[in-house]
Amino acid sequence: MNLPTGNPGNLPTRSLGTTGPRVSALGLGCMGMSALYGDADRAESIATIHAALDAGITLLDTGDFYAMGHNEMLIGEALRSAPAAAREKALTSVKFGALRDPDGGWSGYDGRPQAVRNFVAYSLQRLGVDHIDVYRIARIDPDVPIEETVGAIAELVEKGHVRHIGLSEVGADTIRRAAATAPVSDLQIEYSLISRGIEDDILPTARELGIGVTAYGVLSRGLISGHFTRDRQLAANDFRGMSPRFQGENLQHNLDLVEQLRKIAEQKGVSVAQIAIAWVLSRGEDIVPLVGARRRDRLTEALGALDVTLDAADLAAIEEAVPADAAAGERYPAAQMAHLDSER
Repeated sequence: MNLPTGNPGNLPTRSLGTTGPRVSALGLGCMGMSALYGDADRAESIATIHAALDAGITLLDTGDFYAMGHNEMLIGEALRSAPAAAREKALTSVKFGALRDPDGGWSGYDGRPQAVRNFVAYSLQRLGVDHIDVYRIARIDPDVPIEETVGAIAELVEKGHVRHIGLSEVGADTIRRAAATAPVSDLQIEYSLISRGIEDDILPTARELGIGVTAYGVLSRGLISGHFTRDRQLAANDFRGMSPRFQGENLQHNLDLVEQLRKIAEQKGVSVAQIAIAWVLSRGEDIVPLVGARRRDRLTEALGALDVTLDAADLAAIEEAVPADAAAGERYPAAQMAHLDSER
């Protein structure tokens, strides 16, 4: 099979809404290079970031709580050691607000204005940059109105510490309230063939308000990548071991869906991952998929999705193979689902 591999250094671009920056049509989600997917290879992670920048990816996404700052420091190291031309084109998207403890536990979210100012100060230092391009709270703080949190980010924009305001995993009402407070560039939210909840209310609201979407989980944490096997044993520090979609009968059902998708991919001479990413790309020019590649070979595969064209017949076949709501299991354990304003 001769798989497409993208067009290095000359990627198509898309705008993050009407007020946000123009970025590469694919962004690189860096979380897995530091946390939650088992052990990672630091040297390979940095090499992958360098390869992404060299290929023309400009958007690097992280969270200040990914391994308690490790991911930001990793990106900072990669940027410092990258060629100047690539470093100057790189844009950082940072989530904040999640509270952690020394044992890696989670204890809620903090969206108070004074906390926002505190979080950004540490992120700027760890990343080694003088501004963050898109800044957003990872999950809304139920004790702080979104207007206060967004207003604090707006003040950082005025001071030059942040360029654009983003949102993450919020519902339509929260999007409207935030956008009424200050210009919002994009909403970061899970969106894939098997996570399509945003299509009913959230995506139409974002489009009405000129807000773009950075879609994470486009391969559903590897579940629909075509590489996840039925007998795979996950490491103790891989959070997918607690994810409902990776459990027992749910996993078997979901991998059956992948096999249906594989048939379509093989007919087109592409990989399962490429057709899954291409599907998200096909949903609109206002959507930028984030690919969580931790290795250069997976990055190369993901870039190949940009060369995949899906016509009406392809889309119909994909829809038949993997209908909306076909997945078994929620996308997070119940305790984490409770923090998702987007699911209320």
